[in-house]
Amino acid sequence: MVSFVEKQREAAKNILTLVERAEQVVIIHYSCESFYDAEDGRTPRITSIACRNFSTGQTRSFSIHQVAELPKFREVDAWESYDEIERELLDQFFVYVGEHSSYVHWVHWNMRDINYGFPAIEHRYEVLGGIPRIIPEDKKHDLARLLVSKYGKRYAGHPRLQSISSLNKITDRDSLSGAEEANAYKEHEFLKLHQSTLRKVDIIASLLEEAGFDRLKTMAPFWDRQGGSLRLIWEKYISKPIVRIIGILLVILGLIEWLFPDAKVAVSKFLWSLI
Repeated sequence: MVSFVEKQREAAKNILTLVERAEQVVIIHYSCESFYDAEDGRTPRITSIACRNFSTGQTRSFSIHQVAELPKFREVDAWESYDEIERELLDQFFVYVGEHSSYVHWVHWNMRDINYGFPAIEHRYEVLGGIPRIIPEDKKHDLARLLVSKYGKRYAGHPRLQSISSLNKITDRDSLSGAEEANAYKEHEFLKLHQSTLRKVDIIASLLEEAGFDRLKTMAPFWDRQGGSLRLIWEKYISKPIVRIIGILLVILGLIEWLFPDAKVAVSKFLWSLI
């Protein structure tokens, strides 16, 4: 069984590697119809996807309102032709995935399952008649889970993305909450959803950079960061060879001073010089 300390070290290593290989990293986020509003249990419709190059900051976006401006959709009602417009949006997105799949690592926030995540996007594309390019699992990196592994479950309040952004003074202007996004979809405010998606990839990029350079401010108490276990504190700190050596020398020093008080000054200087 993997210990908390091992998970913590692995998460810290993964985050640092992503920061060091920034040119090979794309931050991705998307917005969609509310899970609860989708009819007949179908996968929620996609409204916008944003992909931000972590190194350059250049962002490629795919959104309903942008696609609706294309000549072939200008004379149609965007809402009545939503499936066709959404299919075009996903066509463009999966072309982008194909162009970058050989070298890019995708950093995301909780995009893990069929409700919200890569599987949901892929399934929605299949529903619309497309054949998705599947991104390998080892190329996907969930920053939300990495931060929990590195800092503990209480590193931020809920919702964590908004909480940790506020704590680090990262602007969330134009970013919508889940309820606000659901309402924007109902009101057909696709530009708002698009702007929210763009803002969130910027936020995720900032969090990744701060965590990579150990500058991220969190609410995690010391005990949580150690996994809430004396055994893990021993594993992480006390079991280190240098700490054990220092401890042994201090014990020896204490015994000598107790047994041979007249020699304690000379012995103390000698042992402290070793430390």
